[in-house]
Amino acid sequence: MTGGSAGLRLSGSFGSLQQQTQSGGLQLQNLYLTRRSSRMSLAGYREKERYWSCFRYLCRRKVGMLILAAFMAAAFMTGFFTLNKEDGFENSGFPIAVRYLNRSHVAPWVLPGKEASNSKINGVSICKESTGWSTLFDASAMRDSFGSTTVLTNPCKDFVFPPPPPGDMRRLGPRPCPVCYVPLEQAVARMPKFPSPSPVLHHLTYFSEENPLRTEPYGGSGFGGYPSLKQRNDSFIIKESMTVHCGFVKGCRPGVGTGFDIDVSDLEMLEQFREVIVASAIFGNYDEIKQPRNISETARSNVPFFMFIDEETETYMRNSSVLGIDKQVGLWRIIVVRNVPYTDSRRNGKVPKLLLHRLFPNARFSIWIDGKLQLVVDPYQILERFLWRQNATFAISRHYARFDVFEEAAANKFLGKYDNASIDYQIEFYKKEGLTPYTTAKLPITSDVPEGCVIIREHIPITNLFSCLWFNEVDRFTSRDQLSFSTVRDKVAAQVNWRVNMFLDCERRNFVIQSYHRDLLEHIAHMASART
Repeated sequence: MTGGSAGLRLSGSFGSLQQQTQSGGLQLQNLYLTRRSSRMSLAGYREKERYWSCFRYLCRRKVGMLILAAFMAAAFMTGFFTLNKEDGFENSGFPIAVRYLNRSHVAPWVLPGKEASNSKINGVSICKESTGWSTLFDASAMRDSFGSTTVLTNPCKDFVFPPPPPGDMRRLGPRPCPVCYVPLEQAVARMPKFPSPSPVLHHLTYFSEENPLRTEPYGGSGFGGYPSLKQRNDSFIIKESMTVHCGFVKGCRPGVGTGFDIDVSDLEMLEQFREVIVASAIFGNYDEIKQPRNISETARSNVPFFMFIDEETETYMRNSSVLGIDKQVGLWRIIVVRNVPYTDSRRNGKVPKLLLHRLFPNARFSIWIDGKLQLVVDPYQILERFLWRQNATFAISRHYARFDVFEEAAANKFLGKYDNASIDYQIEFYKKEGLTPYTTAKLPITSDVPEGCVIIREHIPITNLFSCLWFNEVDRFTSRDQLSFSTVRDKVAAQVNWRVNMFLDCERRNFVIQSYHRDLLEHIAHMASART
């Protein structure tokens, strides 16, 4: 409109002069001869008019451009905050976590003669940590190769996190964002040759007791060994050698007479050396099994996919002809768990989720995904992106909307996720220990609340300890692991130079597709059939 007005004014001015010339050229000439000074004044006036008209046009055009730029900036910011918005919550867009860990080197706990042997102290057995690694690595060769790395060009070094797609009112809530993965060959080549350093802690063993006794009202379960408050507090004092409760307390071989029992033939398979494993679980027939996609032939040949199920889920899968005698469903090798330790199926699911290092004592790296998720990116590329490239040993995405444990607790109570009194007790307990609401003052920590459905980790003593202590909190308090995560993380980080890589939730949604639980899917199908 501004440009149009300027154009009309210019055409009107020159149009009047043209009409005068056509109606009386002689009169105009006489006027020029007799009133030359006036003619020159008129020309000057016209020049000034033309100049100011152009000036006004340019100014208005600049104003228009500024308005357009401001509108585009507002649209970008709106789209950015829409990216992680769901159920009325907004992501505050805190910066991505700073990475802390150093590069890999020879770790003393994989060298011969460094493992603790099983022993008994006052009737309580001490179970050594894995591993068979010392027989797979030659110590002298490791020392000779220390520090040598293959130089690879990083195709993602110039990757810039792009703006989110334009807002779509039909699809509110969190969405995936672009993630730069290196080609598969480079991802495999970037796998560390040797274990990462485990700060301070080098030898980790576990308590085992045939008949653990409860000594306190809130001591967890028999499967967890009923650790006392003193034992709990002592377990957060990081030392070079430690013995902690870590589930499976009724035996030194997890899965044999410990609760969460597994067939010996399956256990022997779990105990084999593996560079990388992928694991998931479905308990209480709670989810539909989902097949991974975009998995390379390299991963299909070298990375086993294990799905833990209970007997209820096994019965359903056999009756529906999903599970045969070979225990293989697509890429998933089915591991049936008997004598589950808890009556709550979701709590049973926390055992493999948090204690994979005990079920797979000779695995180097693992990717855990909840049963409701479908993996759609190759495991090697995920590990390279979220562990190896960041020099991290434990990675988990932060919650899409909530950064504060108190807000997470309130949301759990509002949604009926757990008994409200138990949630209140847990939060009050943590408050007495110093838990405070999340603020930017905690940076570079970016969140106190994870979206715990995916965990990516390297199995070294410090990450194994973290997993044990996190499980112990879930066993002692509520099964809502988001509530206890930051307490364990911060207590460990206060003792040693170790941090968790908490990446964006939209990055997680790039490599897994989230689905509904079975009960909701069946409800949706029932409603659809009722309408037809």
